[in-house]
This record gives sequence, structure tokens and C-alpha cells, in this order.
Amino acid sequence: MSVTGVIIAARDRKGFLRDISTIIAAHDINITYVQQFLHDGEAQIYLELEDVEDLEKLLEEIRSVKDVISVNTYRPFEQIYGKRVIVIGGGAQVSQVVLGAVTEADRHNLRGERISVDTIPLVGEERLAEAIHAVGRLHRAAILVLAGSLMGGEVAKAVKELREEHGIPVISLNMAGSVPEVSDLVVTDPVQAGVMAVMAISETARFDLRKTGRRNF
Repeated sequence: MSVTGVIIAARDRKGFLRDISTIIAAHDINITYVQQFLHDGEAQIYLELEDVEDLEKLLEEIRSVKDVISVNTYRPFEQIYGKRVIVIGGGAQVSQVVLGAVTEADRHNLRGERISVDTIPLVGEERLAEAIHAVGRLHRAAILVLAGSLMGGEVAKAVKELREEHGIPVISLNMAGSVPEVSDLVVTDPVQAGVMAVMAISETARFDLRKTGRRNF
């Protein structure tokens, strides 16, 4: 499957996105990702399109749409930033997980892979649960690491739903609460947790979460 990134700048108006998507559909092209920004009356729409057969013809038709300012193509985010490791939890633990994840990701990215690390330090059951649910809506999110000293209740419920509904694996630090019980893997050392998260989603590593049997390390 080949994916093409397209950015369209245009004067904002009602129905513009409909007009663009109608052209794309007429070419029998699937839109795999779309993101829109608005600034001072100008819209910037980023699309990722799957298996485009006649790119030049498509771009020509898009440029002919009313209010289009410019159309440019780029490599898709998957090829630039790659898979995403998401780290959520307390600041001290998060920073150590990120240390391990970034260090390990650097090794793989030097070999040609693309793995990026995103994080947010959060406290509070409701805020953590909300953030975990949102991981399922994040583009390219491949694995979640929960870094804290106590997580349970709604947080554990959110972890179960993320794994079951979106198939995103979860690594938990060895902490109090019920989150370790519903995670794919429990790791005591936060630096090691970051390293193992990257290894789990890497295409070149031989570490498979499914073979660990939900063991604690």
C-alpha cells in the first residue's frame, strides 16, 4: 500500500471539504487520514491518500476547485515520524520512561526505522482515564506506557477498553492499583519500560509482547 500526503491551502468556506472529497472519491481513492487547521480565514487541509494512480490529474482537478490557493504533496507522517510511543503518568516516572524510549528509538531510527515518543505528565483518575481513551484517536499511536505509582478504577477500565477496542498494547510500571493487572506487560524499571516499549513496536527487534505471557519484569 502506497500513501501520499497532500496539503491544500484555501480560503475557508462552507462545503469546501465536501468538494475536495467528492473529487477524491470520483478517482476511487481512499482517504486514510484528514486534518484541518484554520487561521485568519484560511484553511489548511492535510490528507493522506491510499494508492493514488494518477496523482497529477488529481492535483489538477483539486487546483480547479473554487477558493483553492495552493496544493502540495509530501511524504506521509508514517514515513517521517513513524510509529508513536505514548507515555502518560507522573512527571518523575514519565521522564525516566522517555529516557529509555528515546535512547532505544535512536538506535532503530539510525537503521532506517521511524519511531517517535510523545508524552504528557498527568495526575488524577479522571484526567488519566480521559487521556488513555484519547490514545485510541491519536494518529499512528502504536503503544502506551503508563508511568506512575498508583493507578486504578476508571484508569484500569480505560486501559481495558483501549486494548480491546483499538488493539493498542499497554505497558505499566510496577505500581499500586489495578492497572498492572489489565496491562500487557508490567516493568519495574521505568528506563527499561521505555526501552521495551520501543522494542515491542520495532520492525527489526525480536521482542514480542504476545510471547511474554503478561509477565512482570
